[in-house]
Amino acid sequence: MLFLLNDVVFDLEEAEFSAYEAAHRYRRLTLDFVESLGAELYADYPRLQATDPERAMKLVTMIVAVAPRINAALFQSPAFGCDPKDVSARFDRVRLDVLNELRREQNAGQGIVALANREVWRRLAA
Repeated sequence: MLFLLNDVVFDLEEAEFSAYEAAHRYRRLTLDFVESLGAELYADYPRLQATDPERAMKLVTMIVAVAPRINAALFQSPAFGCDPKDVSARFDRVRLDVLNELRREQNAGQGIVALANREVWRRLAA
């Protein structure tokens, strides 16, 4: 399963443990709790998806475990070290063809910031 976290596509097939194990491990968490955890991480690491992909993958795994229909999340931090309450979060379900296109571009070494913004995040704002 592919998951877009800000501007990086993660493949959950590459996760440390299976979706079943993740669902079991995180079954008592709520999406609100995972969102709060993500906000704390992004307050300290505004580019978490790029600077600490391992930790970002764990966040993605938690999101999917508690809300399996979600396959995209956007965490926006106004500044490094900001209050986690100032970090905004959005979740959505993105079409698989869009995620595949983003993954192809990413695997080809292309930056996908503009493409992710155009195809996913700005479109959601419209």
